[in-house]
Amino acid sequence: MASTITDSQKPFSLDPYHVSEEFGFILPAPLAELPPYYQPWMDIAQHVTELIYSHMLRSHILKMPLLNTQFLESHRELRLAHLALSVMTMGYVWQEGEDDTVKMLPRNLAIPYCEVSQRLGLPPILTHADAVLANWRKRDPQGLFDMENLELLVTLPGGDNVRGFFMVTLLVELAAVPAIKSIPLVINGVQCGDAETVTRALEEFSQAMQGMTDALKLMHVYVKPEVFYGIMRIYLSGWKDNSSMPAGLVYEGVQAEPMEYSGGSAAQSSLLHCFDELLGVKHEAKSGAFLTRMRNYMPPSHKRLIQDISLQPSLRGFVQQQACEPLTAAFQLCVTKLLALRSYHINVVSRFITVPAARARQLRNQGNISQEETVSRAPTALEETGTGGSGIMSFLKTVRDRTRDVSI
Repeated sequence: MASTITDSQKPFSLDPYHVSEEFGFILPAPLAELPPYYQPWMDIAQHVTELIYSHMLRSHILKMPLLNTQFLESHRELRLAHLALSVMTMGYVWQEGEDDTVKMLPRNLAIPYCEVSQRLGLPPILTHADAVLANWRKRDPQGLFDMENLELLVTLPGGDNVRGFFMVTLLVELAAVPAIKSIPLVINGVQCGDAETVTRALEEFSQAMQGMTDALKLMHVYVKPEVFYGIMRIYLSGWKDNSSMPAGLVYEGVQAEPMEYSGGSAAQSSLLHCFDELLGVKHEAKSGAFLTRMRNYMPPSHKRLIQDISLQPSLRGFVQQQACEPLTAAFQLCVTKLLALRSYHINVVSRFITVPAARARQLRNQGNISQEETVSRAPTALEETGTGGSGIMSFLKTVRDRTRDVSI
């Protein structure tokens, strides 16, 4: 009788994790419309920016009917609903900037938002999974997946810079797809002791990381630092570790106590979490705790993939044990490319946050809050932190330095 294969012997596959062969963690073909019953949501969500600028968003939301979420059936419907409700929520909270925030999200928004969030396993705040992974369509359905042919389903204040920011991030996710697809090859190769397969898969992996860095360079072409810092950033901010909303936010009709959620952060992308687990990067306590918390802002199946990669036999240990020159070189190149990607990200953050923050401080100290300078409109609460609430530069540098530690 043939022996049964135990779970540990089954080849590792991406199938159980809702990861697409073509798009990786990106939601394939997101819906642009909800069933007609939900039109009151879409009518507001698609005009959030104009309503914020006319200071009318809060009053429109207060008049919105309380809709039943049971008619949302498919995963794509739920993702579009979550995106629409998220954008409305960010606009509602931050419509008047950091000095006139709200303590409570009204029940006609809070109740359906929390129900949809619960069904998806996502928190009731705008996440990377909403704003980037499920917020795109092609202008020409037959055309290329590139900057010229992509547009957002819903947007926030900041004009074309918002499209630039989310779409460049989407292209980084797309560039990573060959790396994601090589993960099972690496894991199964290590299980079988097949150094050659692992070497080839790691070569694919490092090439994809180079592609991600190249895609990230487009940020400088499509996004102006002063617009990102002075206008967009507040709408990506949360109500945890944020001094302008120290008590968090009450979701009316859901629970009486305020809830705290972090704003959007690159750390909510599953990509680097997967890469770190595969290569064996270990983060120091504080950064590690923040990164682990950010996993709660990912679709649950993606979070599970990261955890399951972490349970596999050590790739680094395998490379050391094999002592095979091409394999060691391929592993080392992956570490080098991951370091380069993280260093480049630090350079982007410096240009989009550190430099404008210094300029905003300088203008404030001179008592010169000029309307000409967009950066002077930026919220002060976020000056040294990421929108996710991390002390951004020290965090990114620590994470980069721990990446270097896995070199062989």
